[in-house]
Amino acid sequence: MPDSVFVTGATGIVGRGVVDALLTKGVKVIAGLRDQGSAHCLPDGVEARTFNFGAGAKELEDVLEGADRLFLMRPPQIADVQSQLFPVIDAGNRRGIRQTVFLSLQGVQYNKATPHHAVEEYMRQIDVPYTFLRPNFFMQNLSTTYAAEIRERGEIYVPAGRSFTAFIDARDIGRVAATTFTESGHTRKAYTLSGEQSLTYRNIARTMTDVLGRHITYARPSETDYLAHLAAQGQPEGYIDVQKMIYRIVRLNISAIPNRAIRQLTGTPATTFADFVRDNRSAWTPQR
Repeated sequence: MPDSVFVTGATGIVGRGVVDALLTKGVKVIAGLRDQGSAHCLPDGVEARTFNFGAGAKELEDVLEGADRLFLMRPPQIADVQSQLFPVIDAGNRRGIRQTVFLSLQGVQYNKATPHHAVEEYMRQIDVPYTFLRPNFFMQNLSTTYAAEIRERGEIYVPAGRSFTAFIDARDIGRVAATTFTESGHTRKAYTLSGEQSLTYRNIARTMTDVLGRHITYARPSETDYLAHLAAQGQPEGYIDVQKMIYRIVRLNISAIPNRAIRQLTGTPATTFADFVRDNRSAWTPQR
């Protein structure tokens, strides 16, 4: 009998957290990779298979062989989920996948314009045994997307105003996913996942200053200045539009509300921001 979880995006920030948490629970993992050259990034014991969104129906069914559960996430570059993600869901149905955990988006139920909303609706429509994870902003945004500016200039440069955000560590999403895969009662459920702290970016800069031992500031640019800054970096128009939308939502404090979902689902508290900074201090260490 198949008893493995097939994980898409297995070498990414969230996917790797899912892989690690599943392995901790003794679950077999099959990693779907676009490029086999990244297989060396995976832990020992994980089976790597070549996987491409948009592959043919037979190829998708074949790559899922031996798996009975699926962790599905939308790559940021994929906007057309009907042609790219729906066929994966269909192939899973034909393969008898008994649970698909989909990495969705906080507030997706109120935002019909997002690709995540379309995926959720489709999974309900065809009666997939789903679990939806709807996370808040990742702490890892600060150690990846914004790391260079923090590292080189000691500055967090985002147009968040005085708003609060209940950031979540992507590793906690992995722990939640592993729990929902290995314990009963989580199919056809949707979970909004936030951290247990609601922080302003000034709070974030202060915490980073304390933990890293060097001064980090929050610049608090206007939206106009921030978008011009992205354009000067050569960022594509689509990326700039997404950033504009994201930070308008942030300034409305829609992402401000903390919760204890991680604690309730996994039995342990959400990672604090200070602990996250301690664990990832190398991301912001100036290069000499």
